[in-house]
Formats: sequence, C-alpha cells, structure tokens
Amino acid sequence: MGRAFEYRKAAKMKRWGNMSRVFPKLGKMITMAAKDGGTDPDMNPKLRSAILSAKAQNMPKDNIEAAIKRASGKDATTMFEMNIEGKGPHGVLLFVECTTDNNARTVSNIRTHFGRSKGETLNNGALEFMFSRKAVFSFKTPTMDLEELELELIDAGLESLEEEEEGEVTVYGDYTAFGALSLALDTMGFELTKAALERIANSPVEFTDEQMVDIEKLIDKLEDDEDVLAVYSNII
Repeated sequence: MGRAFEYRKAAKMKRWGNMSRVFPKLGKMITMAAKDGGTDPDMNPKLRSAILSAKAQNMPKDNIEAAIKRASGKDATTMFEMNIEGKGPHGVLLFVECTTDNNARTVSNIRTHFGRSKGETLNNGALEFMFSRKAVFSFKTPTMDLEELELELIDAGLESLEEEEEGEVTVYGDYTAFGALSLALDTMGFELTKAALERIANSPVEFTDEQMVDIEKLIDKLEDDEDVLAVYSNII
C-alpha cells in the first residue's frame, strides 16, 4: 500500500491545511445542490451528499445553513456543473469536476494548466469508461470485527471495505448506494471523516517518485483553481 497510502495521506493533509479554500468550494457544492433539487436534504439526495461531505471536513453548521439559504436568495448566481478530462505529464489521466458561472473562463484556465504541464485536455466523455462513480466513506476503525461490519453493510450496497493505516476504514459502494450506506453507517454510530461521491480509476497505474513530482504540480494547480471542485486520477 506504500506509495498509494503516502499519496492519499499527503493529499488529505493538504486539504486539512487549506480550509480557507475548501470551505468555499463545499459551500458552492451545497448551494448548487439545494438550487437544483430543493433545500430539504431528506428529499434531495444530492444535497444530503454535499452536506455529509461538508460535515466530514468539519465545516461549521452555520456555514452549511448559509450555503443552503443562498440557493433561494435573490442575488444567487447561476452556476453550472461541468467536467473536463485530460492527460497530464507522464500519461496520467485526470478527471476534473468543476462548478462555474462562466464556462469559457473555466475551460480556458484548465486548458492552460494542462498545457503548462505538457499535458492536454481531451474530448468530453473520453475518460468516462476509465473511471467508475463510487460512494466512498471513511471512519475510524470500529471496535467490531471487520468481517461482521462487512456483513452488516452488504444489504446497504457495500462493494468493498479496506482497512487503511492510521486506524481508518474506507467503504466503497456504487454511487446509487450513497444514501443507504450513509444511513447504515449513521445508524451504527460511526463518525465519518469522509462521505463523498468519487470517481475511481478502473485500471490504476503506478508512477515513479520522479514522475509524481510533475504530476502533483499539475494536480495542485488544478485544485487551486476556484472553479474546480475535485480532481480524480488513475494513480494507483
């Protein structure tokens, strides 16, 4: 698990060290979900997912409520969701999820990031078959046996369960099982450190440490862009 764990750990620490950037993006995600499907999370799975993601990142309750209220405000900006797919340095594949009020600006910025890293953006849909959408939850290792936990979650849509280092467990299910899995984990009393819909590479690739330096520079640039919500890769 070495390189993969270290990469995930570094990414996680980076996120926790940049709350001033993460919270606005989470707020934007919540506002869009509320605007699209209503402000009641019980009736809006997308909003429920966004709120769980925000809570897992310790976003204050007041911030979450303010983001929901903005969806119905008179000055609410019209936002659009868009995905941009690309190939970065050393052939790494990147799937970039964005929200924007100006498609042309976002596309131009993302293309510039790829170009400066000796990469390129690809046609829409080029990488769809390379990634699978999954519901992903992480939490501290439970006191119960992991095999017992696995049996408890199968009916909720569990596909796989991984025990990470540093005492965490990560649960994966199809994206359609997000609601059922989140309810099951909540009922069992787990405190989530992650609750998200992610794109997981179907055929991950391992890169050398030297290659990762170039790759991480591009990913950092993309994640720093205000219109980018998430960046997914085929890094093993």
